[in-house]
Amino acid sequence: MALFARLRLQSIHPLRHLYHHHHLNFSTSPLSSISKTRVALSRLKTETNPEKILEICRSASLTPEANIDRITFSVAIDKLAKSNNFSYIDEFLTELRTSRPDLRTEQFAAHSIVLFGKAGMIDHAIRLFKEYHEKNQNDVVLSSGSVKLLNSLLYSCILAKKYNEVKRVFVDFTKSYKIEPNLDTYNTIIQAFSEGGSSSSCYSILNEMDKKGVKPNTTTFGNLIAGFYKEEKYEDVGKVLKMMEEDYGTKAGIDIYNIRIRSLCKLKRSKEAEALLGGCIARGVKPKAVTYRYLIFGFCKEGDLEGAKSLFKSMVNRGCKPDYYCYATLVCFLSKGRDFESAYRICKESMEKKLVPNSSTMKMLVEGLASSGNVEKAKELIGEIKEKFSKNVELWNEVETGLPQ
Repeated sequence: MALFARLRLQSIHPLRHLYHHHHLNFSTSPLSSISKTRVALSRLKTETNPEKILEICRSASLTPEANIDRITFSVAIDKLAKSNNFSYIDEFLTELRTSRPDLRTEQFAAHSIVLFGKAGMIDHAIRLFKEYHEKNQNDVVLSSGSVKLLNSLLYSCILAKKYNEVKRVFVDFTKSYKIEPNLDTYNTIIQAFSEGGSSSSCYSILNEMDKKGVKPNTTTFGNLIAGFYKEEKYEDVGKVLKMMEEDYGTKAGIDIYNIRIRSLCKLKRSKEAEALLGGCIARGVKPKAVTYRYLIFGFCKEGDLEGAKSLFKSMVNRGCKPDYYCYATLVCFLSKGRDFESAYRICKESMEKKLVPNSSTMKMLVEGLASSGNVEKAKELIGEIKEKFSKNVELWNEVETGLPQ
């Protein structure tokens, strides 16, 4: 068990060689801003001390403009929230807004509101929204409200699972701050109703959109369809699909099919999802790797490993390239189902494409092969892993030593 934990730890430290101990002085290290963030992200994944989490983020000079920086912010906030260090979250985000002129922006205020929502601190998100509008960080009094911040606040409510708060925020704040909702606003409200089990309320939102001249898009209908599937209201799914094509001239593309397939698989109706895939192909809509990924995962979860293998074969025959998750899902579930030969074959194929399943899956497969009399194949896989991941050599040597001779 200790070895497994160490394998997992190694796998989430791709940049261990770039730093030593707990502290790194970025001011003297010849690293680019992206490299700094990567080092910070790597350190955050194992750091638990709230003071050090903030220190890591401060040192990296994060900004919401860069995607990797947004990911780093999110990881830091998640860790602080899970350890109930909410005061540190408030302290950190407030400090950034007040001490860094480059972050006294609408974009960072919007990002902070979302981060408060991720932490379940919806009262802080609302407070920040109000503070920004009363007098923003650049000392400019606003004459009208920010739809960007409104959308962030609505999404923040979804992240905090405060679905009932969405309607109040929308009604009160659009009126109080003279904000004109846009398509993103309505899509977020529909998402909230759908996730919160009130999908039927979305029809009134569609009516309002029509009155305001805001045309729904694929995201609008996708959120609605996902919501009705979640509530198992299949007649409404059909109604929305018909409305989408006949009233709004939007044909169901692969994104809509993916939502339907994923929803059916979640409901353990993977056979129906497979039939839907057939209809999708018949209509000339080309499936993507993610389409098959949902189906393969659904079949595996329902214990139909032969069906999952058949889907994988069909995917390849149709010229659709499996992604990492297709391979990893199959190797994992086939190993759990003790079909080690199939898992080995698929694993070898994925490794040839440099798509290597995670350490826990590989360990399960290696030990399964050895226990079923295929020690040589187990050792062969270990050899390939050691060749590709030299930093894990010692750990895999221990695994190999523990195999039956």
